[in-house]
Amino acid sequence: MKDESEFYPILSKIDNPKDLRSLSEKKLSKLCLEIRDFLLYSVSKSSGHLASGLGVIELTVALHYVYDTPFDRLIWDTGHQSYPHKILTGRRKKMHTIRKKDGIHPFPWREESQYDVLSVGHSSTSISVGLGLSIAARMEGKNRKTVCVIGDGAITAGIAFEAINHVGSVKEDLLIILNDNKMSISNNIGALHETLSEYTENYLKNRSFRREKDSWIMRSLNSIHQGDLPKKDLSYQSRDVNDFFRSLGLQYFGPTDGHDIRNLIQTIKFLKVREGPKLLHVITKKGNGYFPAERDPIFWHCVPPFDTKDVCSFEKRRKKKTFSDLFGRWLCKEASMDPKLIAITPAMKKEGSGMKEFCKIYPGQFFDVAISEQHAITFAAGLAIGGHHPVVSMYSTFLQRAYDQVIHDVAMQKLPILFAID
Repeated sequence: MKDESEFYPILSKIDNPKDLRSLSEKKLSKLCLEIRDFLLYSVSKSSGHLASGLGVIELTVALHYVYDTPFDRLIWDTGHQSYPHKILTGRRKKMHTIRKKDGIHPFPWREESQYDVLSVGHSSTSISVGLGLSIAARMEGKNRKTVCVIGDGAITAGIAFEAINHVGSVKEDLLIILNDNKMSISNNIGALHETLSEYTENYLKNRSFRREKDSWIMRSLNSIHQGDLPKKDLSYQSRDVNDFFRSLGLQYFGPTDGHDIRNLIQTIKFLKVREGPKLLHVITKKGNGYFPAERDPIFWHCVPPFDTKDVCSFEKRRKKKTFSDLFGRWLCKEASMDPKLIAITPAMKKEGSGMKEFCKIYPGQFFDVAISEQHAITFAAGLAIGGHHPVVSMYSTFLQRAYDQVIHDVAMQKLPILFAID
């Protein structure tokens, strides 16, 4: 391992978030650079998820800087975002053991750390757990805060919408942070993603508004320090997104730059003292700060050990044909003979499912339903009843949350559906 004090002069002195909170805000930008370098070096030696962690470094630092974790509860949805969180919560020196025997867990794990509130191996569960924790905190009466970071496409899952529907009706003090990086494992799809993307693009084009918003944050914070909560919201006025979340009972704030550490801290401080259910829309870039991962975040989502000085050779070796590629080729061949074949995948058209070429050749026979495994199965049932021949492809771990649909909506009704399970 590198000499920590030489390569990471700030990070080497942080063993827990309390150490982080002792730093001045001026040092946080430099700290983020050190974390980014450490994460890249660590994953290159151990293997693991890379691109998602690179995208949330500033957000992770800001949250642990503003909130009194572990007293305040911080929940990471889609756990592959959590590597920077692990680095800042006492596990930095063990990061090289990720995915190794007796090493630390690649996702948040309750038995591993008091900072890991929820063990996470899938996605979209944070809001449900966060609501339970926020109600428990209110009953406890100790002013404990709860924050959920949901990202990488996880908000498209049914359980996330079920939870938001409940949050908006009970009005608990809960902060939901939507980490919007336009990605799950593959590119995000769906109506909500399209609306968020259009909204974000309009925001980013309006630089004058962005400067006005930032100055508004400063005025808001000044009024908070004087004990007077502002009435105006930190929100870009739009009926598309703002009204959508408000109609569900959430106070919507954003969008805001997820890589501007100063702005993030100001915004999160503002939201920490504002009561009720809130959603902060944060714009990040998956793979941020490492050009190969920015250029191809799908390829760099999860990687084996690699040589940081010979990335081109590594990418070339990894792009050899896989079993998933062979499945995709077989699927194309079958579709050429069967016009009723329909391919379905939940957010994994390239990884695992091997449907990258199929969706180009047969776009009318391909459906990516986003992170919605239950819907994928019952949607396939409807196609089968309608006389088509659905092929549903996904990881076995993701299929776990759709067992009821497999049993009730497919098997009991004797429907002809082919499941391709990795």
